[in-house]
Amino acid sequence: MRPLLLTLGLGAALSLGSTGCIKSALTNGQISATREASSALDTIGDYEMAGGAARAGLVQFEGMHVLAPSNSDALFMLTKGWVGYGFGFVEDEMEAAEDAGDDDLADYHRKRARMAYDRAVFYGLQLLAQNADGFEQAKKTEQNLVKWLSDNFSSKDDAENLFWTGYGWMARVNLMKGDDTEGPAFIAELYVGVSMVERAMAIDPSLEHYSGLVALAAYHARTGMAEMDQAKQLFDTALAKTEGKNLMVLLNYGTKYACMKGDGALYQDMLNKVLQAPDPDPYQRLTNAIAKRRAKRWMGKKRVKDACGIDLTQAK
Repeated sequence: MRPLLLTLGLGAALSLGSTGCIKSALTNGQISATREASSALDTIGDYEMAGGAARAGLVQFEGMHVLAPSNSDALFMLTKGWVGYGFGFVEDEMEAAEDAGDDDLADYHRKRARMAYDRAVFYGLQLLAQNADGFEQAKKTEQNLVKWLSDNFSSKDDAENLFWTGYGWMARVNLMKGDDTEGPAFIAELYVGVSMVERAMAIDPSLEHYSGLVALAAYHARTGMAEMDQAKQLFDTALAKTEGKNLMVLLNYGTKYACMKGDGALYQDMLNKVLQAPDPDPYQRLTNAIAKRRAKRWMGKKRVKDACGIDLTQAK
């Protein structure tokens, strides 16, 4: 009887182990397939529909992450998804509240965007840690961080991971720069996100339709006293590479570079090109829809006057 019970016990244990492996394989397979299919969202130009899909997708991947906490595809989609949601949808609501003069609502949406970027960076750093540890020590100085990134990240997959983590870091700094309490600390570590995006662009500059070049160009145009010549060079390169298909290039050229230069004519030219563009690329419809929404808002006379010191009625 005891040998029989032992045999049955071993059989049950093996069966449970096999079931666990099958469940894990199915979960990982579903996550991988969902990541591959997620690019379909980029082809949807219906902003409201895309917003609902983005929210549902984030909830789905949060659940998948619980089931497979070390799955790199889930970590990647959470990093990218929270960045895209924060920038494309929550900041849009924040800007609309600002233009409506509702400071309380704008602050509410700002906190939501901060949460989105916090989660993006949190998951992104977990993803990078699968390649190499030592980030906290490396980021203490820009020089050490650049070396750490160069030593440990060199593949195209690495470039994607670095770009979205770095972009989330930079977006959070930009969001918080006006906060008297926390802003200075975030600004002091802006180089972390910049270094990540620079390393990503060194590996694959065409990533995400040259979005890294746009992010870096906007960074160099962060103030009128920053590296404006470098910003222009990057914007011009991005324009040439994307052939007008990525409207975010034009939007940022206007709202960052032309804004900081106080060049009303260039500002209007860039934003009008965004607004007048047809459907330049079916694979960038969502991004371009977001660019058009922002361009229309940033053509508001009060917004451009307050943010850029430009009087559009005087621009020629």
